[in-house]
Amino acid sequence: MNWICSQIGAREHYAVARALHRTGRLGTLYTDFWAEPVVRGAARWIPAGRLRSMAGRYHQELDGSRRSEARSQRAEIVSWNWRALAWEARLRGRADDRRRRTEGGTPNSGFNNHYRGFIEVGRRFACAVRDRLNRDNPSVQDTLFFGYDTGALEALEWCREHGIPCIVDQMDPNRVEVKVVQAEEKIWPGWAARATEVPEEYFQRREEEWKLADRIVVNSRWSAEALVKQGVPAEKLAVVPLCYEVGRQNAEGREQKLSTFNFQPSTEKPLRVLFLGQVILRKGIQYLVEAAKLLLGEPVCFDVVGPVGISDEALRSAPANMTFHGRANRDEAMAWYERSDVFVLPTLSDGFAITQIEAMAHGLPVIVTPNCGEVVSDGLDGFLVPARDAVALAEVIRRLLAGPELMNSQRIAALKKSRQFTLERLGERLVALEQGLKTETSTQKPEAGRRNIQDRQ
Repeated sequence: MNWICSQIGAREHYAVARALHRTGRLGTLYTDFWAEPVVRGAARWIPAGRLRSMAGRYHQELDGSRRSEARSQRAEIVSWNWRALAWEARLRGRADDRRRRTEGGTPNSGFNNHYRGFIEVGRRFACAVRDRLNRDNPSVQDTLFFGYDTGALEALEWCREHGIPCIVDQMDPNRVEVKVVQAEEKIWPGWAARATEVPEEYFQRREEEWKLADRIVVNSRWSAEALVKQGVPAEKLAVVPLCYEVGRQNAEGREQKLSTFNFQPSTEKPLRVLFLGQVILRKGIQYLVEAAKLLLGEPVCFDVVGPVGISDEALRSAPANMTFHGRANRDEAMAWYERSDVFVLPTLSDGFAITQIEAMAHGLPVIVTPNCGEVVSDGLDGFLVPARDAVALAEVIRRLLAGPELMNSQRIAALKKSRQFTLERLGERLVALEQGLKTETSTQKPEAGRRNIQDRQ
């Protein structure tokens, strides 16, 4: 089957396109920005951080000049680089407006504006994809469309009109996640850098995409259960975990290093616990601060790495064994994994936390809540703790301090677990999803199929 993959934004989203490419199924990748050689070269000399970031939106494996390993047909890559720069400038302008409004005492209006920026950029991108589809007029026979939430609606409408099956990847739990965060802001007043207020239009756009899709892909059971609560039929959902690929040489080197690892915490060499990601209430930083307070005086320290989204007052409440290091680029993040002993993510809601696989690939046991992807086997390669439970966090860290041999075994188990989340496994799940859609389509009569589409709309 020929897949049309449409994505806007982060380089990490190329995993689906790469997995499809390896199976020989990727026909066309539509993306907002694709870093051609000139762009990547210019990024080395231009100090603008955002250009450097956008220059990372490239992957050699997907380069249109390279042929698929599974077939001789080339996967076409279509991008709108100049338009994407304008969209990015517009989105950044709305973010600046949000900050100005926050300083002026009306933070909610500015925050709404930021989400409206996402809506506008998503609509512009989806319209560009729709217009290109209309021009290229792909064969309906044996074609499948895959797009990401907020940036797919208009393209989905075109595909529906032309009888092309559609899949939407919903990356987060939508309304459920927002309600979780808003509840935390009431529990922890003064902690959030700004109030969470999302315009109804943002949710409505996503929900229209769900209606048009034949399947909605989510990356965790947590997200699937959240969408069911929002009215999505369970049979329409497919849980497809994300993946993280490590070079074979790096993986072998880490396994050899871990085989001789002997953890013995002391005052001079404390247990280093790493939190890496957005420092916000949704990620559970408030409960990690409380857990750190419970562990004062014990041989453990906490490194918090990532952009800070909590107030100065909240930062000042952190204990002496916790250090906030701020934003880190990709290379710096990898270095933090290397120098740490344990990874912790007390998240309240994540569509899927790719950082837990990254940490495991570096041989770190992971302490995480159930409110993200199903990765950790409790007690084997890390620990599962309830969300909003600082005492449970502190207790499992004490278990590692008290039993160094447990740390040693969990590090090896974590590295082995990370190998289950590969591009090949992702490709297998996507192919299984395709086969399920084929079976469903073949058993439906055309008239019934048209009625189902009308019902969903």
